[in-house]
Amino acid sequence: MMALRRSLPLSLVRPTRMVERNLLVYRRTFMVILSGFFEPLFYLFSMGFGVGALVGSVPLADGRAIPYAVFVAPALLATSAMNGAIYETSNNFFYKLKYAKLYDAVISTPMSLADVARGEILWALLRGGLYVIGFLAVVAVLGIGGLGLITSPLGLLAFPAAMIVGFAFAGAGMAVTTFVRKWQDFDLVQLAIMPMFLFSGTFYPISAYPAGLQVVVECTPLYRGVHLIRALTTGTPDAWMALDVIYLVAMGLIGMFIVSKRLNRLLLA
Repeated sequence: MMALRRSLPLSLVRPTRMVERNLLVYRRTFMVILSGFFEPLFYLFSMGFGVGALVGSVPLADGRAIPYAVFVAPALLATSAMNGAIYETSNNFFYKLKYAKLYDAVISTPMSLADVARGEILWALLRGGLYVIGFLAVVAVLGIGGLGLITSPLGLLAFPAAMIVGFAFAGAGMAVTTFVRKWQDFDLVQLAIMPMFLFSGTFYPISAYPAGLQVVVECTPLYRGVHLIRALTTGTPDAWMALDVIYLVAMGLIGMFIVSKRLNRLLLA
């Protein structure tokens, strides 16, 4: 590990210090991190298989009909990535910024505020990645049991696609948190997250909406993530997938830029 670090530029090494710090903090309470993984898993079993037994199949754009659980699973995978990123970049980041004064101490070292932003987003991605890996492991077990939820070889790309979703929400979540003044403000964050979770094509096609509302939903980040992962796992790729990737990567990068600027104002002004 030390040899690898010596071979890397400092701009890449320094952000990993934040990851190491977070690993040390959570080493005795790792179940706190894993707790967020269970919510989408419970939805998969209750909605995908429970309600799915009543719904039957769902038609795709190419005319094929797929089991309801196969339709829901990629949306919940995107939700897992979102949850991991949001949990870490909202309350946890706010506590470290406003109460623990962690970053005031960090910037007295050779680390820059940009290093802090990159390090915390990397940590949020790792947390989201754990959720995604756990969810995919359950999907794999169900596949062995004859309940295959990934019906295309393109499903192998579901993990990197979910990481793109996590990056988008990590950058945006941390950027929003820099504007939060008190704990109660996070109710507004949940007010944005919950409708996205429920109405972004998670549990039914957005064709059920009026045309104008469909356009609004298609502009939301979770829908773009759901569309990207669902296209991969069901084998229905289209040109809109390029827009999904560009949208989500741009969202994460813009979020990182805002975080760096805001931290400079909050900590150095």
